[in-house]
Amino acid sequence: MPDEHSQRARRVSVGISALLALALSACSGVSSVNVDSNPDKPFVLDRVSNLTEIAQLTGPGAINDTASVAVAGTDLGSMINVGDRTYFLFGDTFGERDPDSIGGQGGFWRSNVAAWTTDDDPSDGIIFDGWVEDEVGLAAALSEGDHDANGAGGEVTKIPSYGFAIGDTLYVSYMSVRFWGEPGAWDANRSALIVSRDDGQTWTPVEGVEWPGDSNFVQVATLPVTEGGTDYIYFWSIPSGRFGGVQLMRVPATEKAVERQVSYSYFAGTDGETPKWSTNIADAEAVVEGTIGELSVIWSTYLDRWIMSYSDAGSAYVREGVTPWGPWGEPIELVSGDDYPGLYSPYLNPRYVSDDGRTIFFTLSLWGPYNVFWFSADLERVAS
Repeated sequence: MPDEHSQRARRVSVGISALLALALSACSGVSSVNVDSNPDKPFVLDRVSNLTEIAQLTGPGAINDTASVAVAGTDLGSMINVGDRTYFLFGDTFGERDPDSIGGQGGFWRSNVAAWTTDDDPSDGIIFDGWVEDEVGLAAALSEGDHDANGAGGEVTKIPSYGFAIGDTLYVSYMSVRFWGEPGAWDANRSALIVSRDDGQTWTPVEGVEWPGDSNFVQVATLPVTEGGTDYIYFWSIPSGRFGGVQLMRVPATEKAVERQVSYSYFAGTDGETPKWSTNIADAEAVVEGTIGELSVIWSTYLDRWIMSYSDAGSAYVREGVTPWGPWGEPIELVSGDDYPGLYSPYLNPRYVSDDGRTIFFTLSLWGPYNVFWFSADLERVAS
């Protein structure tokens, strides 16, 4: 990141407020949003304002000492809340990098790593309390990729897209990448889950639960949702790469259900206002058309709407949803690729908002420095 970016004024400290509608669960640190299936409410998001780059989270010059855990370059940064902790999930990570390196390259390659924090003030950046570490105290892969050669037909890497918690149990959804193609295009073998039952220190595969690499359920954004009195984890899902639309699936929010493939169902349209769910993946219907890159979804109490962030054609966007399956409004630019070339993966977290949800904080990856940065922006409602 150029020096002038890192010298931008940081926001003054602001209080953190919960974005989700229900009370915070003491055991998991997340709350479940009740679904209102009425599709006829108006759109209320007009624009975003006051975009601010607050801090660099990883790499040389960051507010966190990531060199001490051999993290010189990394990306992504989706988040899981459990109790008072938030886990940050990073993708391909390199412990050694030439200062002039561009993108994902370097030595001491791990396919995925994770940091955690109890920092509840996002206004001045996020300070990490610790990492998932190996036996010598360096950032360790949660589930290492095979690191086969690109194009060899095996597994190049395992990239985490998102995670969620059931009580104190942590789950991470990852994609097994087979081939990196042109910018924004890659092929996957499958997507699958790993699980940790010891505060993220060790991870094991969830056997028998996976989705085909050519399906629309390779990269996901998750959120706890209550529908019809039942608690679910919702997965807004896209294919591998950044050139597909969004489909939606759900699973009951229990460990038993999460770890059984037959428990998952797919949004298959509506019957009036009532959503239809099918256990057949072929019945899944798009909820957002377009070319959606790495995405996240949260509930905005400020807007009383769902909001989705993602990257598309080199910029980051946000759009509002009346229900989880739509209608979804037109995309509104969140961060311009002209100002931040090589940006991707704008990830929101319901824990990191302020001003009654008007101000949102999010991670953003920049390809040039190949590291993760912390931003904020204000949501502006349509004038009443």
